[in-house]
Amino acid sequence: MNSRIRTTPVALAAATAVTALVLSGCSMPSDSGDGTTATPGVTDDTVTIGTHTPLTGPAAPGYASVSAAALAYFEYVNDNGGVYGRNINYIVKDDGYNPANTQMVVRELVQDEGVFAIFNGLGTPPHSSVIDYLHDNDVPDLFVASGSTMWNQPEEYPNMFPFNADYVVEGAGLAQYAADTYPGQKVCQLGQDDDLGEDMLAGAEMVLGEGGLVQVEQYSSSNPDVTAQIGAMKASGCEIAILSTIPGFTALAMTTAARLDWEPLWMTSSVGADYPVLLDLLGDAGPGMLDGLVATGYLQSTDADNGWSQLFKEINDQYNGGAEFTGAVFNGMSAAYLFTEALVAAGEQPTRESIVEAIRSGDLVGNGVLPLSFSEDDYSSYRGVGISIVNDGVQDFVDKAYRLDGDTVSAIDLDPVPLVGKGIPGA
Repeated sequence: MNSRIRTTPVALAAATAVTALVLSGCSMPSDSGDGTTATPGVTDDTVTIGTHTPLTGPAAPGYASVSAAALAYFEYVNDNGGVYGRNINYIVKDDGYNPANTQMVVRELVQDEGVFAIFNGLGTPPHSSVIDYLHDNDVPDLFVASGSTMWNQPEEYPNMFPFNADYVVEGAGLAQYAADTYPGQKVCQLGQDDDLGEDMLAGAEMVLGEGGLVQVEQYSSSNPDVTAQIGAMKASGCEIAILSTIPGFTALAMTTAARLDWEPLWMTSSVGADYPVLLDLLGDAGPGMLDGLVATGYLQSTDADNGWSQLFKEINDQYNGGAEFTGAVFNGMSAAYLFTEALVAAGEQPTRESIVEAIRSGDLVGNGVLPLSFSEDDYSSYRGVGISIVNDGVQDFVDKAYRLDGDTVSAIDLDPVPLVGKGIPGA
């Protein structure tokens, strides 16, 4: 099997030096020998892709397992013949959720490794630091692991596509669920001080109106203390707390609130809602704290008896060492499935241009609770989200789902994509 993980923890001195580095220069494609230009990262036997992801640092809890799960799915595909006879070779580099490190490792992937594409780069602050470099070098930037609306700019960045439902959609979905289910209750928000928090707030205000939240607080992922923010939310009389948080800060918000004797109804975006991860972070108090947790989701439930969960559990056991089967594992395999679907659609002789056109065509389906929404002029992966609730230790979807079109939120039915065959596109 040719897939591999190569981790590169970066020393602080190197990270400091690279901050001032201007990412320039092009990765020059090689001549194929017959007068045509070879596609970078593609040989007769392999397609090589790479990613940056936090295997260490503040975002590692909950996210370090995403790339390992994607690797496991790719190895499953490779053991079943690959894509048109080519194995998918996956190179993973650790950036510690630090944009300076991200710039360094992405440059290595493009210029030293000669990757076909960057796949599932994780995190808004890290990935936003490399989008211009990838655009300038015509490298497909596929299925970014973040819900920032920044990734949906088809005119300015025609080769860049998100994987997650965007945070505006998630914020609108949670706020509409709150308004429908708990009319008149006071809503507040704690958000990360970047697009995660800001876009979720924008979505919530579409529903509740500007100023419709009684308190809005921000935190920095570099400061593990949210006492002041949680205290202000409690003092506002807030009854429903929307969290735009990564998992570590979802748990931190809950434990801080417990210490301050405050028990709101918690609602969170998909990025901070992975139940098994939160249980690990919260310890013995976890089951009680998490019961009733409301969250958005665009992928099918790990707890439900569906074909995707059954398949991914089998792959996890065989190719991922039987790691704990979390939402992050399901997410990584789902992203890898989508890349494989796009690679099949790109044709027997894939090029960077053909895989971008395959995604823009709108023909990809994915494996979500709703079909994908990609089109030529809208790069949104999902325009709608389902609503899940934790009940007696099971996190699963209820019959509520919402779609955002412009500034209009509509109630819709879930439309889960069924598993076909062995879960390998084109097989």
